[in-house]
Amino acid sequence: MEKNTQFAAANCLRVVVYGPESTGKTTLVKALAAHYQSEWVPEFARTYLQEKWDLHKEVCSLEDLIHIAEGQLEQENIAARKTNELLFCDTNILVTKVWSETHFNGYCSPAIESLFAQTQYDFYFLTNIDVPWEKDDLRDRPAQREQMFAYFKQQLDSFKLPYMILEGSKQKRLEDAIHVIDELCKKADDKKREIE
Repeated sequence: MEKNTQFAAANCLRVVVYGPESTGKTTLVKALAAHYQSEWVPEFARTYLQEKWDLHKEVCSLEDLIHIAEGQLEQENIAARKTNELLFCDTNILVTKVWSETHFNGYCSPAIESLFAQTQYDFYFLTNIDVPWEKDDLRDRPAQREQMFAYFKQQLDSFKLPYMILEGSKQKRLEDAIHVIDELCKKADDKKREIE
């Protein structure tokens, strides 16, 4: 069966939790989805690369990245069809692009660039590095957290994407995110009423 790697339009707001490794993205996405009783999209790369490591003790290659980008997008499209008015994404293709450029001497495949160009998200939460770095099989840059955070932020700025930096405790991050999302939902509802 052919994968659906086109960015599917959906009648929901797409919110991305985005940032360097070990900054609390998954914890926050799960909490937001629970709060709004909506769907969330896991990080495809984590499952894909953990399996590669477990089976072969191999790390991510350049060739893996297009499969990761396509897998992430396919999962997003499936979740977008099931959710209510909100979809929370634990990373997205922009993270794959950043990872490629920071790990492969500035290179990103034109195929990934093209997929990213098709996507559109309503808001990004950039998770700060003010939480302890936790080691696992896949994380590899404990000494470069500041540089990685700066690069993630620079990408949002260069593409003029709407975002907010989240920092502090898990509870503070969650409360700050909920405040922004409630405003986004209100604006979306107001816009719908204007159209009707």
